[in-house]
Amino acid sequence: MPHAPGTGVADRAAGEPADAAPDDVVARASALLARPGLVVLTGAPGAGRSTALRDLAAAFRGPVFAGGGLSMLQDVPALALSRAVRVRLPAHDTALLAEAVRSRVRSGLLVVDDLQWADPATVAAVAALAAHTRVAVALRTPHRLPAESVAALRAASAGWLAVPPLSVSAATDLARRVAPALGDAALAEVVRRAGGVPLAVTALARHAAAGRPAAADRGAEVTGALPVVVPATPEVDQVAYAVAEALADLTRPARTAMAALGLLGRPACPTVLGAGVAELREAGLVITVSAPAGAPSEPGASAPIEGNPDSGAAGAPAPPGPGPAVPADGSLDPGRSTGDTDPALSSGRSPLTDGESPDSGGSAEVIAPAGQSLALPDDGRSDPAGVNAAGVPAVVPTDISADLDRSSRAATVSTVAGAGAVVTADSLRDSQPIPPAIGVAGAGDRRPDDGGSAGSAAPVSEPAVPDLVAPTERSPGNGTAADAVAPEVEGELVAPASPYVAEVAAGMLDPASRVALHRRLAELTPDREAARHLAAAGDDAGAAARALAAVARAGTAGERAELLLLACDLPGVRPTDATRTAAAAAALAAGRPRDAVRVLASGGPVGVDAAVLRAEALLQIGDLAGARAAAAPVPDDAPASVRAARDRVLLLARLATDPAGALDVAAGHGATPEHAGLRAAVAAVRAAGRVPGWEYGLASAAEAAAAAGDLLSTRWSAWLLVETLAADGRLAEAATTAQRAAAACASDLAYSWQARFLAAALWCEALRGDPAGTPADDVVRRAADLNDRTVPTLARAYAVAAASLVEADGGLLAPARARLAAAAPAPAAAALLDWVGREAAWLDGQPDRAAAPDGTAAPPLVDGLRRITARWAAYDAGVVDEPDPAELDATDRASAGLPAVRETLAAWSGTGGFDLAAEAWHDLVVREEVRCLLAAGLHETDPERAVAALLAAESLAESAGLVVLLGRARRALRRHAVRRETRGPRAGSDLTDRERDVLRLVARGEPSRRVAGQLGISAETVETHIRAGMRKLGARTRTAAAAMALEQLR
Repeated sequence: MPHAPGTGVADRAAGEPADAAPDDVVARASALLARPGLVVLTGAPGAGRSTALRDLAAAFRGPVFAGGGLSMLQDVPALALSRAVRVRLPAHDTALLAEAVRSRVRSGLLVVDDLQWADPATVAAVAALAAHTRVAVALRTPHRLPAESVAALRAASAGWLAVPPLSVSAATDLARRVAPALGDAALAEVVRRAGGVPLAVTALARHAAAGRPAAADRGAEVTGALPVVVPATPEVDQVAYAVAEALADLTRPARTAMAALGLLGRPACPTVLGAGVAELREAGLVITVSAPAGAPSEPGASAPIEGNPDSGAAGAPAPPGPGPAVPADGSLDPGRSTGDTDPALSSGRSPLTDGESPDSGGSAEVIAPAGQSLALPDDGRSDPAGVNAAGVPAVVPTDISADLDRSSRAATVSTVAGAGAVVTADSLRDSQPIPPAIGVAGAGDRRPDDGGSAGSAAPVSEPAVPDLVAPTERSPGNGTAADAVAPEVEGELVAPASPYVAEVAAGMLDPASRVALHRRLAELTPDREAARHLAAAGDDAGAAARALAAVARAGTAGERAELLLLACDLPGVRPTDATRTAAAAAALAAGRPRDAVRVLASGGPVGVDAAVLRAEALLQIGDLAGARAAAAPVPDDAPASVRAARDRVLLLARLATDPAGALDVAAGHGATPEHAGLRAAVAAVRAAGRVPGWEYGLASAAEAAAAAGDLLSTRWSAWLLVETLAADGRLAEAATTAQRAAAACASDLAYSWQARFLAAALWCEALRGDPAGTPADDVVRRAADLNDRTVPTLARAYAVAAASLVEADGGLLAPARARLAAAAPAPAAAALLDWVGREAAWLDGQPDRAAAPDGTAAPPLVDGLRRITARWAAYDAGVVDEPDPAELDATDRASAGLPAVRETLAAWSGTGGFDLAAEAWHDLVVREEVRCLLAAGLHETDPERAVAALLAAESLAESAGLVVLLGRARRALRRHAVRRETRGPRAGSDLTDRERDVLRLVARGEPSRRVAGQLGISAETVETHIRAGMRKLGARTRTAAAAMALEQLR
């Protein structure tokens, strides 16, 4: 048996806290080895046993004899001891072997790693050496040592110490050191999956840093898709191989329980996992967590595990109800279950045609006949599935998300092994009832659409396929809907100590066994979770039925969209028209318009209700022509709600091409139409025309839509309010509104809309700035966190613009421009990204790129900022021709609407003052206030007034963290003999503070012009400092001088 109980040697000293660090284990082992004795360090694969042994050997004052077992040579007698003492040893006699080793080690320390791969003679000799020699060994759990050997080791040991996992902070620090470029979200995911195992933390961090896909590769809108699966790197494969090799030493029930945890992706009841939980606990592979109050439970989880009727005594009763998820012997039936042999399935028809439950009888008991295992005959040992003759796993996939390809094609969000923490693209809470006709038609060719309702009869030549209503009960053995939402059994749950280890355990299953386990888990989990398991098992009809059953209990529109889209996208079923229409409506409410277009286009036309839904979805993704074409055929005799939805789409499509005409049409509908969607469209038209009171119109339209249950109009009106406020320069109001809307979306799991609002709030904060000097790194951190996730393209564009502007203002011009170059195209934010790119080019000393002509339409504030940047670029390039002020006022829409922009452009044209412009920007945008003060100092002919303006610009730029503008202000101050440079003490070969600053930036790869811009000195001065540093350090190149300077700074 792999883990025989010993004599009760305590793993920890009395009173020691359970979260002791590995350093404490080394210290305790050192204290125990002050006199001859045996110390055993145990731990899961990758837990740091070998590292602890090395630290222990390094701390020992005396000779150290280090050896260890080898998995490929575990049958060679006394190999581990021979490697330690470097001589051939008499392995035929245990006493003689122990004496031979003792005579050479004497007062030194014998270190034996990987004792689980040692031969019996070595294990016996180690136990015998404990009385006269200091011995430290590492033993992996699980292992295959006989129970007698483990008992002898425990009896002889002075301490049996378990290497504890890394704490969250320590694991985060390790992952950050391995992959500094990972964001906080990616680091948290690495730490969560690793579960405190150092080797897993290192491998997963490197894997995430090397294989993370670029933002542009994620698609235009994939908020509802599964996480991007990155191909495994060789290093991760090696780690998974080592983990799988350890799991192979478990017995079959323990392996199957661990695989079930990997497929579930969450804690589970011990009774559901079967008899292998005790062994997993003993091996330290699982932990116990408290059951959350009110959490849904697996059906039948409260039923105790009964004996396996195929392996127990004669007449043993069968398990009541669904029975245990894992039989007592851990075996699974890789063949077809009862439900698979249904005549309806064998004939190509769905069992739903006969009114059966989708998974009726399917895998009622996943118990193999006596003696049958996953892959090999059971010989009484713990040989795993997929293990070759040498006892090594043949195939060890590191990520089994590919095994759920059928469910990933359905665009469902699944928490499975390898998927990690998944953020769903859910939306607002939906109070609308589910249409009674929602269902899934039978498999086979879809009948021609006759334009009727979803319940139209099928042709005579095809079996009738009734609509499936969300079932309220299932056949015996499968549990009921009430079971699926029953309160959690009072007690504790079992969770994997390292989710990554559970993922590897699931990956060790062969395909047939994985399908069988998915089917069994589907019987014991709530409908929403069971649908994913059945989809992964290939039971499309059962998955669709369970998904539709879960729709009735969905608490949010996002959950409804997820489940309905799953039911529509499964390849083996044919959804009804009502199901497709409901899925499209839920997808729109969840902020997933592309999914709505796809599900409506997959099966042909479905009537006027679906036509207006498709038109709305096309409008949301920016296809105005398609939206107009989809909505125009809706007749005037359609129901009032359908006509209002049609008028909404046509009105908004006209707004994009003819704002004045749209305003006239909106006036014909009245200020507050009864239809919530049409009222929101009228408010949007009035806001576009800046009709007085447009703010109240949008806010009241959002409230009316929320009261009517129109979630799409609610979020859409709030988004328009945020965008319009930001376009008018009211950044503080826009940020506050966006944060409140994001909080409301978060409470309703509206992830797609929440991401948009958060990104817009970040943009407003980045552009507005903080004169109080709040660190801008928080904006970059939160923007990077958003970019690390799967978010809509528009949200990513806002986040990229915010992070790039902050980085450019802070002097990180190369990263800012690289981030902008890699940004995915977003038509709605194209002008915003264009201005940030121009601003970064101007700050980088490239005015020609900043002044390049561009005719793209832009919101008022962005358009004004683009014109101001063009004036600065012309000034730096020495262009003196300026447009006529009258022509400027007539053509510049931004200057006509925003006083601050108007004052600034007037000052550049010579008809105003930069001091007035700075005052206009004071409560709007800090960086523009600094630029106006800088321009005032550069254009002022009176030195006293020029210095005052430049000093004000310097102070404000320094407090706001505007490094590049601060450098320009100080360079301008030096023209007036005002210097801010602080020189370090000069000595023979010591670098000055300024030389260190210059060489530090050179080491980052910055050219001289960027170094000059960041430090506020000329490029010639930068070259002087570089040459001085080269001379003092004895370097022949600037790169060598920078590298040597970094060594000194360390």
